Amino acid sequence: MLAHSHIKPEEAREMIRSNRWNKPTSGVANGYTQANLVILPKELAFEFLLFCQRNPKPCPVLDVTEPGSPIPELAAPSADLRTDLPGYRIYREGKLAEEVREITSYWKNDMVAFLLGCSFSFEKALLQNNITVRHIEEKCNVPMYKTNIDCVKAGRFEGPMVVSMRPIPEKDVVRAVQVTSRFPSVHGAPVHIGHPEAIGIGNLDSPDFGDRVTIKEGEVPVFWACGVTPQAVAMNVKPELVITHSPGHMFITDWTDEKFGIL
Repeated sequence: MLAHSHIKPEEAREMIRSNRWNKPTSGVANGYTQANLVILPKELAFEFLLFCQRNPKPCPVLDVTEPGSPIPELAAPSADLRTDLPGYRIYREGKLAEEVREITSYWKNDMVAFLLGCSFSFEKALLQNNITVRHIEEKCNVPMYKTNIDCVKAGRFEGPMVVSMRPIPEKDVVRAVQVTSRFPSVHGAPVHIGHPEAIGIGNLDSPDFGDRVTIKEGEVPVFWACGVTPQAVAMNVKPELVITHSPGHMFITDWTDEKFGIL
């Protein structure tokens, strides 16, 4: 992963587009903002935008495409959202139907794509503060869990918040909160610290998305709002078709993380 930490976003996207990178993107092109992806038909786009506006912690909007266009004109005008992520999920009627490497054949001229902030973007700041990021250390995907925290309903969109978890040494928890609170556009400060059962998580060893990571003695599980939340909501709402990123397989924008630091 370290070999790819200093490459430019366009280089990372070319690797992905040419099938030379099909793994989670945590640690790739460090310093550049990564984003979750949600693609919906135009007739659902306003309701989803309203859902994001009412739930900015799990769904911070970074960019929205014009209907029918797969080009994120603000985030990366040279990119194509149909090919430039290492993994996509196809949901039909609320059920995961397929996991694919590109979505050109699924794209329709009424689709609207949303790019939402991703917590991978603040991990560089954690590392710079000597706070270990366990899933990078263990070369796997971040663990993500459905919670009992309900999102605010908007139109047909409602459902539970999903959180990502990082084990943090107890002595570093306050610093981790301070560091990540500087990045409100990529989920910001944690939504919960310790006591996973209080937010409906029964077993940290069995994440709903991503991979299990080691929690060492003296570490506390810390939970951040997660952009996989729309996937849980899609399962609840059951639209005819929703396309998202595969958990952990993000879109790498041209924006630097500093753009979404202290606002």
